[in-house]
Amino acid sequence: MAPSSSSSPAQKIAAVNGFITKRTDAPRLPSLPSSRSPSPPPKKYRSMADIMAVAKYAVVRGDDYSDAECQCCGTGERDDELLLCDKCDRGYHMTCLRPVVVRVPIGHWFCPSCSVQKPVKSFSQKKIVDFFGIQKCSASDKYAPQPDTKRRRRRSVSLVLQKKRRRLVPYTPADDHSRRLAQMRSLATALTALGMVFCDDLIYQQDMAPRSANQAKFEKGGMQVLCKEDIGTVEYCREMASRGECPPLMVVHDSHEGYTVHADGPIKDMTFIAEYTGDVDYIKKREHDDCDSLMTLLSATDPSKSLVICPDKRGNIARFISGINNHTVDGRKRQNLKCVRYNVNGESRVLLVATRDIAVGERLYYDYNGYEHEYPTQHFV
Repeated sequence: MAPSSSSSPAQKIAAVNGFITKRTDAPRLPSLPSSRSPSPPPKKYRSMADIMAVAKYAVVRGDDYSDAECQCCGTGERDDELLLCDKCDRGYHMTCLRPVVVRVPIGHWFCPSCSVQKPVKSFSQKKIVDFFGIQKCSASDKYAPQPDTKRRRRRSVSLVLQKKRRRLVPYTPADDHSRRLAQMRSLATALTALGMVFCDDLIYQQDMAPRSANQAKFEKGGMQVLCKEDIGTVEYCREMASRGECPPLMVVHDSHEGYTVHADGPIKDMTFIAEYTGDVDYIKKREHDDCDSLMTLLSATDPSKSLVICPDKRGNIARFISGINNHTVDGRKRQNLKCVRYNVNGESRVLLVATRDIAVGERLYYDYNGYEHEYPTQHFV
């Protein structure tokens, strides 16, 4: 006997292994007069804000870092400054690390125990010459600053006493050639360890700020103009460095402060030490940069025109000079250099100059907050 047809047309009865089951068909669409089948209606997706507004909180079982502690001080306080190693998951406060980590690193971060330092290659004399691009010059090609030979008119009236303006003094390189090689080798080793390339000038990359953006007239409040005699001193030091007659400085690695710079010979007050060099970029593009050695080049009235020097890929020995802790009296006493922005032929340049006589073996320090007072130095050693 045939099954009853009283069931709905959307249902069918099928026998599976002797059992009677029912299967429901999908309803059929009414036929349209046009032979072309209609396109399905477009799908509407909810925005992420709408989804998160009604989403329920879920507790995911996994690694719990709420009890993470600093391996240096043993506390879990200041969790906003606690860095977790991406390899061992151990915690370290940014201010407990040595050297201190000023900004939260971008990407992976490894603690001192897990970070594997690549062995730095040794630098022979030939490699040092190639690394710094040292040029061989004859004695007749050496540049000497021109003395001030202007004849001054004799005055019949009494002169008003004025404070004598102090001029920059060129550094005195070491006489021993092997000593100069050791000084350059220490700098080459430090630059190589950080994956940097030596450069002794400001670099303007195509995807960064152009050279036309570096105009000293944009400086808020004006900028001190470097006089002609001091420009001659700076150029004279550049000529000496290009011949391998480097300043008497040695880069030394300290377990607490990282790379530092020591005087390897006596340095007189007002001696030109180095110019801060590297890639030039707009400050607004480097707001979230984790490089801890950015230097303000131009603080413009219009913030969009302000510039910064980025020594993360290219730089010189200025990259390794330490900063003082200007929150303590002892920290301020260590300062023996000053960092000054000068107007040099219409462009802004950052020069490091000695503020007093520096003895052999003394470590070089300057105030990182000479202008903006934004660098956190309260945890500096």
